[in-house]
Amino acid sequence: MKKVLITSMSGLIGGILREHLETVGGYELSALNRSPVESVKCHQADITDLEAIKPAFEGIDAVVHLAAVKPPGVWPYDEPADENLIGVYNVFEAARLAGVQRIVFASSGGVSQGWELVSPYKAIAEGRYGDLHESWPMITRDQVRPMSIYNSSKLWGEALGRHMSDLYGISILCVRLGTTRPENRPGTTRELATYISHRDCADVLHRSMEAPDELKYEVYFAHSDNKWGYPDPEHVKKVLGWEPRDSADDFDLGPL
Repeated sequence: MKKVLITSMSGLIGGILREHLETVGGYELSALNRSPVESVKCHQADITDLEAIKPAFEGIDAVVHLAAVKPPGVWPYDEPADENLIGVYNVFEAARLAGVQRIVFASSGGVSQGWELVSPYKAIAEGRYGDLHESWPMITRDQVRPMSIYNSSKLWGEALGRHMSDLYGISILCVRLGTTRPENRPGTTRELATYISHRDCADVLHRSMEAPDELKYEVYFAHSDNKWGYPDPEHVKKVLGWEPRDSADDFDLGPL
């Protein structure tokens, strides 16, 4: 059985991924968490402490790194968090030292959110669909424009992954996840473009874990098949063979 370590398994996405992998079967799961996680092997430590987290990586085949701190404020009122900077380095370094061959890093589609300041993406985010032409240019993975320090820290994780993959040959795949809610539905007009369902989220992370060994470094957006989406959906199809199965179009914006 492949041994998989998930950081922040107690979080929303960690729980979604755990349930998916337990349903699929064939994995020995463990958690790296500050708080205990029931019914699974859990190493309790803070990712800002490299020495404290090292034991969690021993004998692990793949790491899915989800742990991060997202401040409640919005740009420009958030502040850098050690978990998002030092913590990412520590997780990557502990994995390297333990001989882990695959790291899946949960980045964010928000690294390109700043494009919503300009047309036509501003109209999409605000739901002014009548102001749009029949199509609009997709934002590619190279068109980064973060609108918060939190999303800037995700770019730091991607850049660090590039460096460590080149230097040490570790496979590090960075998934720019869309918006996932506990209710498993979009909750704002903007999320009609950025939504990713629980099923699609778990599936793309799982597919990233199982990507071919020769895929050493990649960055790709992952959203559900949303009519008003603007992040490029083609690159993830090309490198991972993944396509979403759900869509924000199946919901209206009635009461959550």
